[in-house]
Parts: sequence; C-alpha cells; structure tokens
Amino acid sequence: MKRSSGILMHFTSLPSRFGIGDIGPEAYKFSDFLAKSGQRFWQVLPITPTSSEAGNSPYSGFSAFAANPMLISPELMISFGLLTEEELQQYSLPDSNRVNFEKAEKAKEDLLRTAFDKVADELNSDNSFNTFIWENAYWVNDFAMFSALKLNFNNKAWTSWPEEVRDRSEDGLRYWGERLAREVLFVKFCQWIFFRQWGLLREHLAALGVELIGDVPIYVTHDSSDVWSNRHLFKLDDQGKPYCVAGVPPDYFSKTGQLWGNPVYNWERCEQEGFGWWLSRLRHNLGLYNWIRLDHFRGFAAYWEIPKDSISAIDGYWVEAPGHRLFEKLSADTGPLPIIAEDLGHITGDVIHLRDRFNLPGMNILQFSFGEDIATCGDSLHNHRRNSVVYTGTHDNNTNRGWIRINADETSRNNFLAYIGRNWLDESEVSWQMIRLCMSSVANLCIFQIQDLLNLDESARMNIPGLASGNWGWKMVSGDLTPVISEKMETLTELFGRTFNKN
Repeated sequence: MKRSSGILMHFTSLPSRFGIGDIGPEAYKFSDFLAKSGQRFWQVLPITPTSSEAGNSPYSGFSAFAANPMLISPELMISFGLLTEEELQQYSLPDSNRVNFEKAEKAKEDLLRTAFDKVADELNSDNSFNTFIWENAYWVNDFAMFSALKLNFNNKAWTSWPEEVRDRSEDGLRYWGERLAREVLFVKFCQWIFFRQWGLLREHLAALGVELIGDVPIYVTHDSSDVWSNRHLFKLDDQGKPYCVAGVPPDYFSKTGQLWGNPVYNWERCEQEGFGWWLSRLRHNLGLYNWIRLDHFRGFAAYWEIPKDSISAIDGYWVEAPGHRLFEKLSADTGPLPIIAEDLGHITGDVIHLRDRFNLPGMNILQFSFGEDIATCGDSLHNHRRNSVVYTGTHDNNTNRGWIRINADETSRNNFLAYIGRNWLDESEVSWQMIRLCMSSVANLCIFQIQDLLNLDESARMNIPGLASGNWGWKMVSGDLTPVISEKMETLTELFGRTFNKN
C-alpha cells in the first residue's frame, strides 16, 4: 500500500432521486470527485441486503455474499433496456439529507418488479443471466430460495418456518422451490442486475485509478441464508437457535460491553471442511474490492462468547480461534493479502502476532488519541506505524465537529489544542485541523469520513453503537461537494506526499 488517502462514504449516502443512494450516476460523479481531489481510495460499508427489521444496518445482512437490491440504480436500468424514463418519474422523491428507507424500498422494489416482468419469461434462456447463476451457484441459489421463503412466511425468521424447509429436507426444498419458482427467479434477477452495474462502476473506478475498500463483518446474522444453509458451521441447537452468541467485553463505547447476538462459529467444523465457506466468502469479497477491511479482526485470534440467556456482554469469556490456519490457506491462493485489520478494542499479543505475521495494516483512530495517555497512546499521531491506516473516526464515531462538542472531555480538548499549537479554536475549524493532522501521519493510508469534509456536526453521524434505531440514515444532497472542498483536499494531499499516479 503506497502512501495515499481516501474517503469513507457508503453508497446509501450518495444523493439520489429515489430516497437512497445507489451505484448509479452519483457514484460515478463521486468517483470523479475522488480522482480530481487526489484521493486513491473509496471506502464503503457492507453492501449486503438488510431491512428495517434489522435497523437498516449494513452489518445485519441476510447474506454474506448477496448485494442489497436497494443499491441498484434505476437510471442505469434504462441503458439496459429494462425501464423507461417515464416509469422512473413516478417514483422520484425529493432529495434530502436523510435516507427515506420505507419509501425508497417501495420505489426500488416496484421498479425492479416492473423490469423483471418484462423479461421473466426469457431469463432462463439468457446466456448472460445463466453464466452469472452458474458462476455464483455456491451462494445465489440458497439466497434466492431463502428470500422467497422469507417473503412467503411473512418475513418470519427461518427457525419459525415449517420443519421441512427449516431443516432443508430434499422433498421440502423441491416442493417449495416449485411453488415459489417465480419469486426465486426474481431474486436471482435482482442480483444479476446489481452485479452487472457493479462491474461497470468498477471499470470506471479503474480507469480513474481509484480503488475500493470493502467492509467484511466477521459475523453473519442468524436470520440469514448463510446460517440457514450451513447450520453445522455455527453453534446452534437442534431447533437452529444459537446456544451462545457474539459480542465484545466492556470498552470505549459501553461499560457493559456489546451484546451483538450473532451466532458464533463452530470453528472446529469450519476447519474440518478446510475453511471452505470462509475461503469462498473472502475470495468473493476480494473479487468485489481492491482491499477489504476485516471488521472485528481480533475475533480471528480469540473471540468473546456469551451464553444465549445473558442480559449483557459481561457474562462472556474468550475462546481461541484458528485465524493463523485460515489466513495460511487464503494466502496460499492469493499471495500477499490486501486486507486491513480492524484491530480496535481489546487488543492482546496474539492479535498483534496474527496481524503482523501476514503483514496486514492495522488501524488507528485519531479521535481516541487526545486523552490523558496521549504520550504513549498508539492512536496518537507520533506513535503511528507506517504499515497502518489512520482514520479521524470511523462510521462508529461522531463527526469531528460532533466529537469536539460532545465526546471530547476537557483533557482531550486541551490536548488537541496543544497538539496543533493553539490556545483557542473555533468549532468550525476543528474538522479540517483533524484532517490535516491525519494527512501528516507516517501511516501509509489515511481515510476521512465524507461528513468531515463537509464540516458537519453530530446530526450527520452515521452510527451510534448500541442504538437500535435511527442509524445509517445520513445522506448527502446534490451540490454538497463543492470545487473548494476538492481543491483543499488536493492541496493537502500534495503537501503531505499522498498524491498517487494512476499509471
């Protein structure tokens, strides 16, 4: 990873005429902005399908492989000959700084079903469609069946389905597969359209020299096609329910830890099968992105396991995980691993050894660095490592402006001022001062939240960990990114030696 910089912004936060950002025209405009501003990387959150029942969190997906149909661009479907501008016009929504998940989901689904109805009878004879299904058979068939069944059973979790499909009996799958054949085909159609559009965006980014960083959560959602079709790889009882769940011990974000509730892996079974599911998942994501950020990387060394009936994460305990053997197998196929290790939280020697053995860049968060331990804190600018990625803050942090107003205590505010050699600073200056500090780090890569380039306050925060609703909804409005912002980024990028040559 050469010395460079980039921007963190999820696709849903792009401007849109359909209530939610997607991988259409505005994604191309943002790609152009990145290149013009001297930015080499665009980091995004997971693109997996989610729902309002899961708080619209991209970290609570129904599949570790499938894409969220809400990220499909209706405009690009016109160029595919599947929709008309007249059909799009009736679903246009006012552009605003919040995602309207409910209206956006209805608009996108109606448009997708309109397009599907036009080609459904010919899909099975379409070479491009059949090639996509064949190449992705290791996940798309199970996901399509899971989605069709979930819709048929009123969105109930798969553990509540009739036994013959809950337990995936051959007769049950055949019966329901025939009964729900059209809906199964629709789900496959949506995935095909998304990945066609994805390929076009990747080509545009490559031509600009901009690389994508994807985000891969370590855990999957219990109510997902992954768990339903691979029950033996998770610690589940005979009814398919977890008997222990994932989380983290008390940390910066919570005094009682975080009780995530995801099922934990049966790593013994995973390893007995040669880590097949895990290798497929990681290869799939390495095919989608130039780099991936492995969320909760420490869980590959040891993870926090919590008994299912616990009311908080305090009752958990550490369990060793076979991260070394997993990454040995992956690197044997791919060579050096283009993986960023999210090594935040309770980091011990075994995690550092795993990270450094495979030469993976770790992470530092500048907002964490101004406390009483500023002199020795690993997040402090003067303690950064070259092989690392430094963020002013991630999607789980406040914006820089919100941080100084709400999260930074008196010690942190005073240390921040001392660090930049000022006695006083107007709140409106904080965000760009933080960006400047981050740029000056020896870390090979620095990443900034798009909200910080726009100098926004806490109302633009993407996620508050532990908050069940109200997250993930911030969205940019067309025109927010001005030439002045682009020029400021380009100037800082050149000043601190982060400009890249795409050739």
